[in-house]
Amino acid sequence: MKNVFFATLLLLLSCSSEEDSEFDLVISKVNLIDGTGAGLQENVNIRIKGNRIVAIDTDELGQKTHVIDGTGKFLIPGLFDCHVHTSSYERDFPRFIHFGVTSIFITGGGLCTDSYYEEMRNIGNQDSLPAPKVFHTSQHFTMEGRHPVKTYGSSMWQERKTVFFLRDTLQIERLVERVAQQPILGIKLTIEDGPHPPLVERMPQEFINKVQKEADKNGLEVFVHVSDNVELQMAMDANIRNIVHFTGVDLDFQRDDDLVNKIYGDSISWVTTLMLDKSFLYPLHPEWIEEQKIQEVYDKDYFLAMENPGFVFRAESYLMDLQDYMKRDNIELRDVMAFQVEDIQELYKNGVNMVLGTDTGNDFILPGYSLHEEMQLLEMGGMDPMDILKMGTLNAATMMKAADKLGSIETGKIANMVLLDKNPLDSIKNTLEIHMVIKNGVVQKRITE
Repeated sequence: MKNVFFATLLLLLSCSSEEDSEFDLVISKVNLIDGTGAGLQENVNIRIKGNRIVAIDTDELGQKTHVIDGTGKFLIPGLFDCHVHTSSYERDFPRFIHFGVTSIFITGGGLCTDSYYEEMRNIGNQDSLPAPKVFHTSQHFTMEGRHPVKTYGSSMWQERKTVFFLRDTLQIERLVERVAQQPILGIKLTIEDGPHPPLVERMPQEFINKVQKEADKNGLEVFVHVSDNVELQMAMDANIRNIVHFTGVDLDFQRDDDLVNKIYGDSISWVTTLMLDKSFLYPLHPEWIEEQKIQEVYDKDYFLAMENPGFVFRAESYLMDLQDYMKRDNIELRDVMAFQVEDIQELYKNGVNMVLGTDTGNDFILPGYSLHEEMQLLEMGGMDPMDILKMGTLNAATMMKAADKLGSIETGKIANMVLLDKNPLDSIKNTLEIHMVIKNGVVQKRITE
């Protein structure tokens, strides 16, 4: 009789143990903002098995282990930064994760050989060391003596390794076939004359058209740099569907109606990069680096450059240019954002897939933190927090051709999520109130933990 009793007890304990481990992780009674643009869902449970979300419900909890109490907290999808460069992924990747950026899009750079891209993909595909998932383009397609090679002169630009120079249209077919052998999203095409004087020549239209044609043949997208309306028109004339800069474009929706209608008709994705404007002004605003969350994560030496006379002169010159352009004195950051965000809102309202990106890698654009600055700039310009969050999650995943598995908190998708202590719909700055970052269903170690 005693043996039967113990056998029954062991069976019950075994069943209880199996029930407790039914899910690898559960976030209970959390306020969910799922990234789709739908309204906030209160007191739901997110159940995770492996790296996937397997259920979202309000049922009784059941299991008692591997449960994170989400009471009073807010859950959003892992964030995307869709315009990134890095000179040291070992340094920068933990910073992205610390600030809830679980996916990044690297658009070329002076170090981006095939092997360097592979290293970044490999570390991004695991979840033991803090690193975002890596999407990327090919190396830069540009021309000799053009942007960015001339603008940002460096020995790191090596032809056929980190950059491809287009010399004639016949060569383009061969180059596109070559890069198509790599796991890229598409071609990084730099057609612009540069972000600031001294400017270079723009890429000829026939080269742009040919790159897009060959990319289509190879099942690739083209991701193009533009810095003004002329270059935007050139990209649209070539039927390019991905623009990786917004700063520099200034649309008049009546004057530019042909261009605008072309944009609406082509279902394009467009990355914001408003941080470029703020980064130029950083040396004039030492108060911007007093935020405790910056001081905890970034080396103090990084900010010594703000005192460099060259950066200060650049900032003052940029401010003067803005004053001339806007025909007013005493310009504040809000003024710089207002007309740009107004255009972004109009485009977004009319179905353009607007996406968050910072152009990290430029001076005073901080890996991870500056994506939150980007969101704050959009809110400063009048954009709704729910729309901003969608731009940094599901819209971004759509641009990355990954919306079937990333970008929102829905059943069947990968569990990349950020648990917040405050509601980001009250103020987008609350995306910095991070309680926990989860990638591939695994809680990530943050820098200050």
